[in-house]
Amino acid sequence: MHIVIMGCGRVGSTLAHTLVDLGHSVAVIDQDPEAFRRLRTAVAKHSVRGVGHDREVLLSAGIDRAAAFAAVSNGDNSNIISARVAREAFGVQNVVARIYDPRRAEVYQRLGIPTVATVRWTADAILRRVVPGDDRLTAVPEWQDASGSLSMNELTLPERWAGETVIALEEDSSLRVVYLVREGRITLARPRERLASGDVLHVVAHSREMEGLVERLGERHEDETGRG
Repeated sequence: MHIVIMGCGRVGSTLAHTLVDLGHSVAVIDQDPEAFRRLRTAVAKHSVRGVGHDREVLLSAGIDRAAAFAAVSNGDNSNIISARVAREAFGVQNVVARIYDPRRAEVYQRLGIPTVATVRWTADAILRRVVPGDDRLTAVPEWQDASGSLSMNELTLPERWAGETVIALEEDSSLRVVYLVREGRITLARPRERLASGDVLHVVAHSREMEGLVERLGERHEDETGRG
């Protein structure tokens, strides 16, 4: 495939070299010609100086035959504008934009432009571990798809589910357990595996189902066990 990369910083140059090593062709766009020094000689031959949302610059980089476009410069606005031009003007199917402001990342994900906001994800992961059990932090998804319809979140197993199987929890709650953490060890959750007190589950569900999930799990199971 041919891939166009906008931005030749550490991320852009790493992407370019990795893609070339995988057998793809790349063209790298950047306004600063000094940035191309990060590229190997063979990769630098396909560098284009200019802004990533300029039509002529994109055409020089081969956007009309590109299978993918990655906007990874240090400017949110430039990345989003370039990503939209690549998708809407040239019909590139696989487009991704790097975003520093997490509020913008969420907006553009809902518009169908996949974004990467690593600062947000890293900070959230750290906060979840230094302030465990804080509902204000666990309410924020660990991951969300570009449309916002599916989310992954972390939850501590309600005590009433200890001893029950993974599949029983999934069928009762319309979720999928991706993996669990037990006594500090990460393990894949097998359907017939028995859950244990203190397990931390990483689950995927429709975003609308995430709010109040822990409370619903406790209430449902309490009702069922109370009937006997």
